[in-house]
Amino acid sequence: MRESLRARILPATQRRTLEELTEDLDLRSGDSTSKQSAFWTMLVLSSVIACTGILSDSTATVIGAMIIAPLATPIMGIALGLAKQQRNGSTRFVVGGALLVIVIGVLASHLVPAGFVLLDDSQISSRTSPGMLDLVAAIATGFAGAVALSRRDVAAVLPGVAIAISLVPPLAVVGVCLGKGDVSLALGALVLFLSNLLAMVLAGVLTYTALGYTTESLVERARPRRQHYVVLWSLIILVAIPLAANSVVSYLVDNWTTRVDHAAQVWLKDTPDATVTKVEFESTTAHVYVRYTGTLPPVSGLLDEVSGVVPDGVRVVLDTTVGKEIQVGTVGQG
Repeated sequence: MRESLRARILPATQRRTLEELTEDLDLRSGDSTSKQSAFWTMLVLSSVIACTGILSDSTATVIGAMIIAPLATPIMGIALGLAKQQRNGSTRFVVGGALLVIVIGVLASHLVPAGFVLLDDSQISSRTSPGMLDLVAAIATGFAGAVALSRRDVAAVLPGVAIAISLVPPLAVVGVCLGKGDVSLALGALVLFLSNLLAMVLAGVLTYTALGYTTESLVERARPRRQHYVVLWSLIILVAIPLAANSVVSYLVDNWTTRVDHAAQVWLKDTPDATVTKVEFESTTAHVYVRYTGTLPPVSGLLDEVSGVVPDGVRVVLDTTVGKEIQVGTVGQG
């Protein structure tokens, strides 16, 4: 059964050898000088592009940065090294590359005005509160990348894999947020990157193990499999921790959002010309959006209603829209 599934995923005619895979993912093998030169050059360029896309709130520009970002190579190199139980230096390239992107982000943050509001930028706000779906996408992307690298005939999907996973952009957001002095937002973006990193490595190790590269490597070097299983289970636990944490946080945020919405409705119950349009949480801030046409009750009443339904320390921000009825006229007359 397992052999049949392996053959379907990776037919023997399309299977790349372990040496070929190592040559692609180990930046210290073969022509290492050229490989490393290309890695650092493309990483700097992708970081600059990511920063400009983030600061200009341009999704298309950020996607361009994802396509050329080379960080996935050493990350999958880590996965291959763990599967082979053999060090290949990929971790140093990932750590060094991550620090470089963060530094470029810090420098880029000085190009924006002092009054720049970080959370008003969708490229930043979407990467500072990682959720469970982000982690699931990262795991699926890791599987897709590992399979694509193992086959000779599906290299064309690799740009799509690069777009699907968020590696350089969240690191750029870390740098931008640090440059603007917001450590909590920077930490959120860093958690997103680390979650994606661990998910990709786990998916890569599982894929390379299932496709037989681990057995091939260990047989060649007469190494026991016990250490491999220890590493594998350690990775599973490390990925399960943020997955569980994200699940708990998502549940709590949804629960608090419902409670704040109800509290706001109670606050406005004697104001018939006002309505709560939505409630959103951004980090530890609850944004209550209200549309009204007359006069709102004292905002202290909203804080009183919210107190006790969410933890202490949560900020409440009231975003209001004044609704006005304007008689435009009748179509076809005058």
